[in-house]
Amino acid sequence: MAATLQSGAQPLERLALLPLADGRRRRLWARLACHETASGDRHVMAVVDDRSAEDERDLAQLEMGMLMDTASIGVATYDPARGWIAPQGTPSGSDAAPARGQAPGGALLAIGRELVEPTSMPEFERLQQALRRGERTEVRYAVRHPQLGARWLLTRVEPGALAGGRVTTSVVTLDVTEQESAQRRNEQLLRELTTILDSSTAGIAYLRGPVLVRCNRRFERMLGFEPGAAAGASLEEILGRSIGPLDGVRDALQALAEGRTFEAELPLVPAEGPALWYSLSVRRADPQGEQTEAVAVLTDITRLKTQQAELEQLVRDRELMFSLSDVGIVFQRGARIERANQAMAALTGWASPELGTLDAAELYENTRACVDFEARISQGLREHGRFGAERLLRRRDGRLLWVQVAVRPVDADNVEAGLICSFVDVDERRRARETMALQAERTRAILNSVLVGIVTVSERGIEWMNRSARRMFAGELADFVGEPISIVATAEPEHPLRRVDWLHRLQEGQAETFECRMRGSDGREFWVVGNAVLTGPGAADAGREVTFALLDIERRRQAEVSIAQAQASLQRVIETAPLAIALFDARTLRVTQVNQTASAFFGRPLAEVVGATPEECCAAGKAAALREWLGSVAIGGRLRQAEWRDDAEPQDGSGAASGRVWDCRLAPLDEGDAQATQLMLVASDVTEQRAAELARLQAAIAQREVLVREVHHRIKNNLQGVAGLLQQNAVRHPEMAPVLSEAVGQVQAIAQVYGLQVGASGPLDAASLLRAIAQSVQRTFGRTILVEVQGEVPHVLPEAEAIPVALTLNELMTNAIKHGQGDLRCELAAAGESICFRIAGQATLPAGFDLSQLRSGVAGLGLVRALLPRRSATLSLQQSGAEVVAQVELRPPSVRWPQAGDQRQSGP
Repeated sequence: MAATLQSGAQPLERLALLPLADGRRRRLWARLACHETASGDRHVMAVVDDRSAEDERDLAQLEMGMLMDTASIGVATYDPARGWIAPQGTPSGSDAAPARGQAPGGALLAIGRELVEPTSMPEFERLQQALRRGERTEVRYAVRHPQLGARWLLTRVEPGALAGGRVTTSVVTLDVTEQESAQRRNEQLLRELTTILDSSTAGIAYLRGPVLVRCNRRFERMLGFEPGAAAGASLEEILGRSIGPLDGVRDALQALAEGRTFEAELPLVPAEGPALWYSLSVRRADPQGEQTEAVAVLTDITRLKTQQAELEQLVRDRELMFSLSDVGIVFQRGARIERANQAMAALTGWASPELGTLDAAELYENTRACVDFEARISQGLREHGRFGAERLLRRRDGRLLWVQVAVRPVDADNVEAGLICSFVDVDERRRARETMALQAERTRAILNSVLVGIVTVSERGIEWMNRSARRMFAGELADFVGEPISIVATAEPEHPLRRVDWLHRLQEGQAETFECRMRGSDGREFWVVGNAVLTGPGAADAGREVTFALLDIERRRQAEVSIAQAQASLQRVIETAPLAIALFDARTLRVTQVNQTASAFFGRPLAEVVGATPEECCAAGKAAALREWLGSVAIGGRLRQAEWRDDAEPQDGSGAASGRVWDCRLAPLDEGDAQATQLMLVASDVTEQRAAELARLQAAIAQREVLVREVHHRIKNNLQGVAGLLQQNAVRHPEMAPVLSEAVGQVQAIAQVYGLQVGASGPLDAASLLRAIAQSVQRTFGRTILVEVQGEVPHVLPEAEAIPVALTLNELMTNAIKHGQGDLRCELAAAGESICFRIAGQATLPAGFDLSQLRSGVAGLGLVRALLPRRSATLSLQQSGAEVVAQVELRPPSVRWPQAGDQRQSGP
């Protein structure tokens, strides 16, 4: 460059970038000028100036200008002496603030009070005061610009000083509309999200790592925390305080760290009230993020758990109902049975698994019946959605029985879902119904044979009539069915058959009698006496029926004459009959009429009996009995039968009472609802008849006793034979000898009971039973057994209790011999109505022995406890020194005093 520079030419100026060692670049400016000296030499002068600072300043000014011209930033300077310094000749004002959309100077003066929103006016005033005072501040306010509309501005005021000590203020205004709108939208979204979370039924918490950052109020209420108390604590601490130490929380944190989702059900048992169940779900907010942020959702599933428990209970109940129901139930899909309960198995005789392998026709009477009934089921399901009918069911043994079948689909819209069928055994009911129908036919046949006309009438009219009624009405049943019974009434308006209130006025079992004239279809008129009774259900009018019984009394006068003649004949019969007949006044019980035989009953002449009371014509005992009999007949209105013996005590020492025996029958003479006015006594002398009956009874008793003794003897011999067979088996099979020996003793004890009953029937003497059992056990084991009866023990054991007591004594003696040493002592003592057996032997009870803890069984003390009656017997087993004492106390009714007629057995 210096070589090309000519002398006297214009200086050459250049700018260049010089790289430095630290990587920065410095901008240098060079000026070169060339001149010649007097000697002709050329000299070049170079001036190098560092222009880096100026370049940086110019660049900053350029960038700031571009920023102010293009960005939403207004910059201005405020001088308290001169006001706003408006560059480029822009007008200034004292009550304005910088705004967006103009040159910096103009923008500063474009916002006046009239553009500021009323809600932001206090902030704008604060800005103006800061400008006037030269204070540092930052104000955010809203304006409504004529061209730009509603905007949000942020103005920062920064005081400063210029050269010479002058004070100046720099103001920067930013258009933060977008930022403010975004912030407000975020705040609105935050409020909405908070409202949604707080109104949610689930507890929601935000976790950062293991620490709970934020949660809704529901989360705190579910765990019993005050508002805001859960924030900052770890999830393990929060749930640990509310629910208790849980491994599931640690599993949740581990799953959270591994990026997995965790779900668990947590029980909460409050101090009061029922238990609660919560479902905890933890999910990471950003599975790919570096920070472990998660959302925990806590849901109250108490109701779900309760419903689940109820559903499980319903399932169990349904299964129990299915399994334990007495009704046969099957689940059928297509033509095959997939499942059947035990009741169905018992009904058919097939096992439940076997029913699933059967063909449908095997449970029917025949294949044709199967096809027809299945078709009826299909038609019923299509038309009504369910089906019910009765059919014959073939059991496994081939027997047919009637069952009631009910069928309904599991799902009415899905045929493939199957059918539920129930089977109820109605065989007896069906046969009973058939029997009742047959009985009804027989009853109607009987009614057709009686001479009384019987007509059944309902709301629909005449339903049925017997042959006598058809003969009275002069027609057949078909001619009168559905017609009112008034069709045969005569023209009288008050005719009983014209009444229409029979069905409503009569009560159940109530009858009403009437007399009226009737006219048959042949024109014949005749008198009848009728009786109307309600024969249908009395609870409702529907189904009610009234049955009329009509008797033709056209020849009543002839009947009355016949009755009078019959009465006269009856009076003659009474006078001559070998029966004692007497009539009494029902009110005074005085005799109004007697026959000749009655004098023998009363023991006095007839003249003294007529008009007398029972006390005046009888002995005191007979008078009291007769008055009591007559009084009960007069009040009850029913026939009374009694027996009277003239002599109550035996007179000949034969054990039978002497004197006459009278069979007395007392009845009221008046019938109907009115109280009887006369009472009749009919007494027949049955002395010889009673004597003959007593002789036959004694002979029968004697024969029975002989037969019973023979049966007891044969049973005893058979039992002894069984005991012998058991002993032979014990010899042949030594390994079973202990068990068979015990059985031999029990059989021998029962045989001893029957042996005691050979001598006499009835209750067994307690002392004789003890001696017999002791001798049997002594013969079996060869050990001496001493039997002692303390004092008088007349007590007897009923036949039903003899064998259990004998087995009990045999078992206690056998145990004492097996587990003890030396001789046994057996004692029997009486204490009032109770007796006590004591069996003592040298032995020792095991440590901690408790008789109440022994279970009932078929051997040993378990057999004893099972045999003894619980309410009337007590068993105890105690250690008394070197002896073990077993004591059995029997109380009534297991033991009683002997009664008259009991035959005491003598000891063996």
